[in-house]
Amino acid sequence: MAVTVRIPTPLRRLTQSQPEVEAEGDTIESLLENLEANYPGIKERICDESGNIRRFVNIYLNDEDIRFLDGNATTVKDGDEISIIPAIAGGSSDDERD
Repeated sequence: MAVTVRIPTPLRRLTQSQPEVEAEGDTIESLLENLEANYPGIKERICDESGNIRRFVNIYLNDEDIRFLDGNATTVKDGDEISIIPAIAGGSSDDERD
């Protein structure tokens, strides 16, 4: 089953600069394994040593944060879209001075 995965700019060097790639799997976990098989090194940037998604990485399934679904065990199906989004820190409160 083919799923479209949107790759954030910092990880595109691992996907030959492709902003979107196709991956296969029936869960987020198996999808990440498939990404790793096709793009070595990508999983270690998304997951920690235990295989858990890093705190600063958000993964969305069709615009739904998988943390509010079943995490790595979230089921995916043919035609779904996955977005990998690294967290971004905001500016300082000094920027809001009057």
